[in-house]
Amino acid sequence: MAKVSPKKTPMQEQPPKERIKNYDEVPFGYTNEEAVLEALRCLQCKNPVCIEGCPVEIDIKGFIDFIAKKKFQDGVILLKEKNILPAICGRVCPQEEQCEQKCIMGKKNEPVAIGRLERFLADWERNHGVIEIPEIPKPTGKKVAIVGAGPAGITVAADLARWGHKVDMFEALHQPGGVLVYGIPEFRLPKEIVFKEIDFLIKLGVNIYTDRVIGMIQSIDELLSEYDAVFLGTGAGLPWFLEVPGENLNGVYSANEYLTRANLMKAYLFPKYKTPIVRGKRVATVGGGNVAMDCARTALRLGAEKSILIYRRAKEQMPARDEEIHHAEEEGVIFQLLSNPAAFHGDKNNWVKEVECVRMKLGEPDDSGRRRPVPIDGANFRMPIDLAVIAIGNSPNPLVPSVTPGLKVEKWGNIKTDLETGKTSIKGVFAGGDVATGAATVILAMGAGRIAARGIQEYLETGKW
Repeated sequence: MAKVSPKKTPMQEQPPKERIKNYDEVPFGYTNEEAVLEALRCLQCKNPVCIEGCPVEIDIKGFIDFIAKKKFQDGVILLKEKNILPAICGRVCPQEEQCEQKCIMGKKNEPVAIGRLERFLADWERNHGVIEIPEIPKPTGKKVAIVGAGPAGITVAADLARWGHKVDMFEALHQPGGVLVYGIPEFRLPKEIVFKEIDFLIKLGVNIYTDRVIGMIQSIDELLSEYDAVFLGTGAGLPWFLEVPGENLNGVYSANEYLTRANLMKAYLFPKYKTPIVRGKRVATVGGGNVAMDCARTALRLGAEKSILIYRRAKEQMPARDEEIHHAEEEGVIFQLLSNPAAFHGDKNNWVKEVECVRMKLGEPDDSGRRRPVPIDGANFRMPIDLAVIAIGNSPNPLVPSVTPGLKVEKWGNIKTDLETGKTSIKGVFAGGDVATGAATVILAMGAGRIAARGIQEYLETGKW
């Protein structure tokens, strides 16, 4: 048997100078041979602790073993028992902080590339057209309404449909997918893949109704009069701002609006799609997470000559995935670290023309464990820009709580939820994902959806609250 490599099997990708001129996906994915080679690195531990790091409890050891034995179809079936969105999770989930962080191989070497192998199986299934739909049990007669067609709602819908319940999903936008379609760029997550995954949901019998803004056209009470239970998965759609002078100038976007125009509304395909967007030659993105990286990299693909990322801490404290930081650096994004905007300045027509920043230094650790950024007095400086994108975070969507008496929310607007069942303060109403936790990751939202699905199932069976 060949010696196992201490490093992950590399994944080929587009060269940086080419990819900033297109919106095509950056990594190409594994070939069959590369996937088998990587799968053979798995130690097949007797007690696979990697599963403990997976919010949706995938049998990681099992599906990797099928890949190693070239039984790809069997691997797909096992994988999708727990994860309805493997092609998506394999691309955008922070495996390095979850399953791969617990991988025993990673104690002395690089961990097994669990995310890449998950992506491989999902892509193999899609490319070979061998999608199998699990057998659906006899209908239970119970009906559940899902509000929001993002990762949490999709997971709840899939689990409940596979248990025989009738599931109707209501999405405010004109396409299902939530943040998967409006927030994550095509070059990181092709929308064709998202819609293929959602097509699987439809084949399970789930009905999806788009352009349905629950809270406006129907209340939660009205849904409860028609359905046995309701799940709220409306996400974190309320953007945060810096609250500094000049932030209301023309040419200053929230990340939500900027990415929604570019992704969901296809501004990058102008003139085929006539979505207006300020393209900018010198673009400043404020933030250090994955969303900030998405914005800074999108700016380059929309023609920016300079894409500058302004972050108040050092690179080591950035919450973005290492892979996203690496890709941004490769593509030429300029990192303006230990800096924070103090004001935006405009021209006579109120278009942004400069960002004024204050230099920062790192002080004592804050509640997150990262060293707190402290402003340096008298260290302000200015940079010329013609577009700014604020990507510092989001709060839960406030619409449904604002029009639903009795639905309790926490300090930051997130719906108060029992973490073990997904129950809210209203009988029959469950919630999960970003609307309950604040902005987090796709896989954590899916994990919350799985918990809520179990809570709904118990409630439907027993009627106990």
